[in-house]
Amino acid sequence: MGTQWKKQNFWAIVAHLDYRIPLKNGHWIYDFCMTSPFTPIGLRRFSAMRWLKLGGFIVQPSEIAKSGTLIMGAEILVCSKIGKVRDSLAAIVQILIVFGIPVLPIMLQPDLGASLPFLPIAFVLLFVSEVPGKFFVDTLPILLPMGSIVAWDYTYPLYFDKYQLNPQTSVGQFEKISLLPLKDYQRNRIISFVAPDIVDPRGIGISWNLRQLLIAVGSGEIAGKGQGKGTQARLEYLSQSVATNDFIFSVIAEEYGFLGGMFVLLIYAILIANDLRGACMARDRFRLLLAVGISVIFLIHMCVNIGMNLGIMSIKGIPLPFISYGESFMVICRILQGIIQSIYRFRSEY
Repeated sequence: MGTQWKKQNFWAIVAHLDYRIPLKNGHWIYDFCMTSPFTPIGLRRFSAMRWLKLGGFIVQPSEIAKSGTLIMGAEILVCSKIGKVRDSLAAIVQILIVFGIPVLPIMLQPDLGASLPFLPIAFVLLFVSEVPGKFFVDTLPILLPMGSIVAWDYTYPLYFDKYQLNPQTSVGQFEKISLLPLKDYQRNRIISFVAPDIVDPRGIGISWNLRQLLIAVGSGEIAGKGQGKGTQARLEYLSQSVATNDFIFSVIAEEYGFLGGMFVLLIYAILIANDLRGACMARDRFRLLLAVGISVIFLIHMCVNIGMNLGIMSIKGIPLPFISYGESFMVICRILQGIIQSIYRFRSEY
């Protein structure tokens, strides 16, 4: 773990770049992140093509894509006419295309967790841009059934019952015939959350991590076991590859208890409130949209990550801002927060 934190500190220093660089080159960031994982510099790890190898460093472009997409979306809305739904249609279509394009290559990597924030960010930007409420009222009845179908492919358990297959040992069979862009292990994660007896009745397969998370959080009680004394990560019931990343909140809850977990939530509440305060002080729509979009990115990551650590959401690969170990994600978090601080600092000049 010592080596990981040395790298983390290095990327924290790199993140102190001039924020105007990504602001001026949002379209280049966007294009690079969409194509680079599938080029020769793309790196396959854990059966997924999600990373780039640049020298001695590993970069995850899907995290960078969120900032590039946010910048492009804000630019489009600033330059577009917003009025009635018919007048705003061109801007709405452009936004949905710009935010929809990254989802497909990210799903193909595959990385379901990284694709989650894009659509909510798009809808929040449209809402803040004062797109008529009729658009949202007409869209939600369409999106909710689509989301339900993707989240719960009812033919999946029927397929294994029909051919007497085990979902744990036959991973990859159903995805060959399914029309939905999900891998079987992703389906298993979702189903292990809502109906664990179907895919892992013994609790030693796909639902293992979820059970260990609940043990870690519950055993921390009020004040925790003490720093470095948590058993789930130290004894590798939660592997080191995830204990410092996606499951870091459960480690905090076990070692520092309920009070430690609440302290983390308080810090995030202050952070997001500060970001929204910066958005309110922005003197033009572009920086308003940027600040709100950044707040949404942090909020989604916080809610999904902590939710899955508490067992109230299915497990997805989505890190906790500023806490989870991750080279590129730490850089992006610090750059995004730096943009917020710059909006506040130079508010009188806008």
